[in-house]
Amino acid sequence: MTARILVVDDIPANVKLLEVRLLAEYFEVLTAYNGPDAIAACEAGKVDVVLLDIMMPGMDGFEVCRRLKANPATAHIPVVMVTALDHVTDRVRGLEVGADDFLTKPVNDLQLVTRVKSLVRLKVLTDELRLRASTTHSIGLDELLSRSELLQETIPKVLLIDEQTSSAAHICALLDGAAEVQVAADPQSGLFNAAEGSYECVIVSTGFSDFDPLRLCSQLRSLDRTRSLPIVLLVRKEEDDRIIRGLELGINDYLVRPLDREELIARLRTQVRRKRYNDELRQSVSQTIEMAVTDGLTGLHNRRYLDSHLPRLFDRAVARHRPLSLMITDLDRFKRINDTFGHDGGDEVLREFARRVKKSVRGIDLACRFGGEEFVVVMPDTDGALAEMVAERIRAEVAQTPFAISGAGKSVSVTVSVGVSSLLAKGDTVAGLMKRADLALYDAKTRGRNRVVARAA
Repeated sequence: MTARILVVDDIPANVKLLEVRLLAEYFEVLTAYNGPDAIAACEAGKVDVVLLDIMMPGMDGFEVCRRLKANPATAHIPVVMVTALDHVTDRVRGLEVGADDFLTKPVNDLQLVTRVKSLVRLKVLTDELRLRASTTHSIGLDELLSRSELLQETIPKVLLIDEQTSSAAHICALLDGAAEVQVAADPQSGLFNAAEGSYECVIVSTGFSDFDPLRLCSQLRSLDRTRSLPIVLLVRKEEDDRIIRGLELGINDYLVRPLDREELIARLRTQVRRKRYNDELRQSVSQTIEMAVTDGLTGLHNRRYLDSHLPRLFDRAVARHRPLSLMITDLDRFKRINDTFGHDGGDEVLREFARRVKKSVRGIDLACRFGGEEFVVVMPDTDGALAEMVAERIRAEVAQTPFAISGAGKSVSVTVSVGVSSLLAKGDTVAGLMKRADLALYDAKTRGRNRVVARAA
């Protein structure tokens, strides 16, 4: 796994030691000897993980981390504090300023590599989401990244999987007021609950009598519903090998018993903050994709989606020797509606027409706003005769029931002309299918409007 690791320490020998260890694992290593240089390197966009010494003159590691996490351009970069300080208060302070983890000097090689690889995997996910989200400015990415209320909005819902009643009760007491904790004593029940519940973190204890907790972690990572759910492992002091293996499997963090309340809460907050951050990015990406292929006025798909999806439906129909039909509709004399009731009135008519079209077609049919007052409906597995019947049903529904104009307190009679075409047995193309429907629509208009015309060839 290749990645760019920034090593920050004011002592050159310490920098060199970490650099050699990371280069041996084929990481690309960047170095900085003070806080300002470290911040500049991160802002330049060249860093995947920061290994940050705490005790530095001028600007210490806490301040460097605080500034990185406060900057929307660098807040997503994982920071591991490397320090000789091993007091709980130091770890809590680091977590509160945004550190993702700690390594204590002298650094264990295996823990160093597994922790870095684990954080790189998280960073790759976040980078992919950020890249997709940044394709549009409309989602407000910078505002999202700078939001400090992501954590404070609600108390996180946490699942604790621990078969020991006394241990589970102790952890619930430690998290009282900081999280809503639900307990599962059985690993399989815990797996089911994690997949079905809306949890923001899963805490897995290693104290099972006859079950490997890492198998549970592996199962959580293999399910789609829990793949991105943070996992925190609770271990005993002698379980270093299990910690390392867990990190390789994809756990997000671990805590060594006996547990300290402040550190437990701080580490939980770190995981919840990262999950909420990535969840909002995913939601932004989904909204962006939806905006790109949806007509904002009617809620139907737009022409961009039609242009990309119609060829797929066409190719599938040809490959399977199945019928495919298409209709193009055009509201008759729509300009008069706009002139009489204004564009707001016209928009009401378009929205209502889209609703009637959607009600009249199947879920597998593709209904799109083609532009202006023109709409297209693609009907897979539908021959020409049936497509004409559907088109006639839409035409009749539009003609029979006037359209309400709420702003004017009136209703208006509307008619629609429809052109229909169907897939030819041989030598047809998407362009030909669309052209025939367009010509049929033109015929419907020239023959007096408010009618359906089909073209077989």
